Amino acid sequence: MSLDRIIDGDGHVIENPTTLNKFMPFNPAHRPAFPPLDHLHSLGSQSTPGSFQQVGPGEWVEFMDDIGIEKAYLYPTAGLACGQITNPDWAVATTRGYNNWLTEMYTSKTPRLKGMGLLALQEPQAAVEELRRCVGELGMPGVMLPSNGLPLHLGSKEYWPVYEEANRLGCAVAIHGGCHMRMGLDTMNAFVPIHALGHPFGLIISFAGMVFNGVFDRFPNVRFGYLEGGVGWLPFVMERFDRSSETFFDYNPSGQLVDFGEHKKVSDYIRAHIDAGRIFLGCEGGEATLPNVVKVAGSRSVVYSSDFPHEVNNDYCKEEIGEIREHNDLSQADKEAILHGNAERFYGTS
Repeated sequence: MSLDRIIDGDGHVIENPTTLNKFMPFNPAHRPAFPPLDHLHSLGSQSTPGSFQQVGPGEWVEFMDDIGIEKAYLYPTAGLACGQITNPDWAVATTRGYNNWLTEMYTSKTPRLKGMGLLALQEPQAAVEELRRCVGELGMPGVMLPSNGLPLHLGSKEYWPVYEEANRLGCAVAIHGGCHMRMGLDTMNAFVPIHALGHPFGLIISFAGMVFNGVFDRFPNVRFGYLEGGVGWLPFVMERFDRSSETFFDYNPSGQLVDFGEHKKVSDYIRAHIDAGRIFLGCEGGEATLPNVVKVAGSRSVVYSSDFPHEVNNDYCKEEIGEIREHNDLSQADKEAILHGNAERFYGTS
């Protein structure tokens, strides 16, 4: 164990329509495979110089060699909006095509790149079958679900068959921020607040649905990750859930909702699932709330995430990793867990 080892728990591919559309059975050669992420994405906003470049596996390996990353787990860019697809057949075909594209174009090129598959929760039974294929045939450590866009929240019973299959497989399921439609931000005329608020808002809503519907209890072999919304939202929701549960309770004769007991706090329930290795959060480095999260919930859930090539370049990533390594409020064990240990536990490689 050392601070020299780094595993990137959340990197990205940028889908190239020229190659991606070849994997789509309907081959929309002149159309994007996925809907837009929000009403202002990429319109009139600027990002860090050198970011959002079209990278392939070669460029990814060059980046990892320069930063000192031994392995990276890859998520989509346009595909973050897979929950926005309203045609179920299109959703099934597009996510399957993306998974085939990711495997052929990236993960088959080097063992240092691992891909997380996409599922069409618009058709839960098809999602079960694709999850089985992603893990069993394509060799993926798990799958990604969108934090926003689907017709139901992620704790809904309609999605439980997917979690049941993930539970059988013992794989990782990541909920990823990045899609911001219909969150109360659709009339916002500046992209910065959409980006700043949309990522954690989607994760918070997804997390709430899963906590209060007992997803972590019902499917204890699944490791759930909440990525690209920072870590500061966790103490906030723990405090708010505790406060509201002191003064309100839900009618629950079916037992679908969690009964936290008269004296057990929701925050204690969340901590117990973190300690059991079922809840993980992505952290990009320069987050002022990180020591507080470690104090409130421990460091076992925090996974370093570069977000490359989104919004960052090599120097930016080196700076953020340096901040974690040199942080005075984190112990050596905390830093090792964040930089590589937790990623190994989440993705099932430890």
